[in-house]
Amino acid sequence: MRFIGIDLAWSARNTCAAVALAWNGKTAYWLSWSERLRHDAEIIAFVKQAAGSQQALVALDAPLIVPNKDGMRPVDKEITHLFGRYHAGCYPANRKRCTRGEEIVKALNAEGFVQDPFIQKNEALRKVFEVYPHPAMIALFRLGKTLKYKARPGRSLESRQSELIRLRACLIGLEKSVPPMFIPRKVKDLAPSALSGSELKRYEDLLDAAVCAYIALYAWYWGPDGYHVYGDMTRGYIVIPMTDWMRERLWSGIPRTQS
Repeated sequence: MRFIGIDLAWSARNTCAAVALAWNGKTAYWLSWSERLRHDAEIIAFVKQAAGSQQALVALDAPLIVPNKDGMRPVDKEITHLFGRYHAGCYPANRKRCTRGEEIVKALNAEGFVQDPFIQKNEALRKVFEVYPHPAMIALFRLGKTLKYKARPGRSLESRQSELIRLRACLIGLEKSVPPMFIPRKVKDLAPSALSGSELKRYEDLLDAAVCAYIALYAWYWGPDGYHVYGDMTRGYIVIPMTDWMRERLWSGIPRTQS
C-alpha cells in the first residue's frame, strides 16, 4: 500500500513537493520524495512511479471541487469557524484562483484513481482526496495554534526557521505514534537554521507534503474513526484527521491550550 502527499502550488510558477510512503505491515517509511516538482505532468509522473501497480491513497493540499466563481466554499467557512481559534482557517477557494487541483484529479482518474474522501479501514483502492495540513497538525500534534513557518509580513527568518524545527520534531515524533512513520536520516539532518529563500521554502513544502501523506495513512489505518469529512462532494470538502483530543475540544467547547 502506498500513501502519497502532495503540497500543490496554485500555479506552475512555483515548485510543489510530494512524499510517498510505503507500508510494510507495521510501519510507514518514506519511499520517495521531491520538493522540486513544478508542472502537472511532473506531479502525475511522481504519483505513477511511487504508486506503480500498488493500491494507493493520494492526499492533495489543494481545493479539488470548486463550483463557486468567487468568495469562499461552504467548507472553507466551516473549517475557519471550527479551527480559526487555532489560527488554522482556510484561504478563500474559488474558480478565479483555485482550479489546478481539479486538473490533477482528472489526470489521476486516467491512472485509475477515484476521487473519494470516505476511506474505509485498511481498504485496498486507488483514491485521491483533499486535505489541509494546518488543522491536521493541530489534531495530530495537540497544538494550541498553528506553527508559524510560512513567510508572512512581520515574521523574521529566524522565527520561521525555529518553527520549522518544531514541525520537524513533531514529524519525528510520529515514529512513536500509531500508526508510526519514519523519516529518512537525510531529511532529519537537514538544518532549517542553515536555510533561507527558496531552499527554506522547498523544505517547508516537503514537510507539508509529509503531513499530507501521513493524513492518508492515518485515515486508512483507523478508518472512519480516524478522520472527519467536512463539506460534501458537490460544493467541496476537506478531510481532517480526528483524534479523541481534538474531538473533545471541538465538540465540548474546551478552550485551546497555549503553545
